[in-house]
Amino acid sequence: MRKILIYYLPIFIWAVMIFYSSSQPYEKQDLRPTISDFLNLDFVESLFSTTVFNYAGEEISIESMGPAHFIEFFIRKGAHFSVYLGLGFLLYRAFAIHLNNRLTMFLLSWILTIAYAISDEIHQGFTPNRTPLMEDVMIDTVGGLVGISLALFFYRNIRRKRI
Repeated sequence: MRKILIYYLPIFIWAVMIFYSSSQPYEKQDLRPTISDFLNLDFVESLFSTTVFNYAGEEISIESMGPAHFIEFFIRKGAHFSVYLGLGFLLYRAFAIHLNNRLTMFLLSWILTIAYAISDEIHQGFTPNRTPLMEDVMIDTVGGLVGISLALFFYRNIRRKRI
């Protein structure tokens, strides 16, 4: 019972944290005022004024978004990556105590991470002023893959030291 709490409770808490974050409308998570208070937006604008690309069919640039929203975009996508990196790591960590086959642990962790990312984006579709994006699922998936890979490396080295 103790092992279950130590290894599976963090996954549950992490998943609840993701669910709660996805439940909030954009206005409650708007970082633009904070970014405007702490960053020199003229400097940001001069540094990134030529950066232009498309994401989910929208142009991402200083010109189309303004400097604060442009920076917020990268913070939000970095959060997607980081949060799912953590989820992937925690899933692999939990499965490592029960399973001996690394490929099974890897695939099971990654499949569950992808499934949760998809369900999270669907959930965002029901949240006011939030948009579910397949591109975000891809960022989440890559973040989870990196987290699982880190866990694989970390726990492989721990097992070697025990032998």
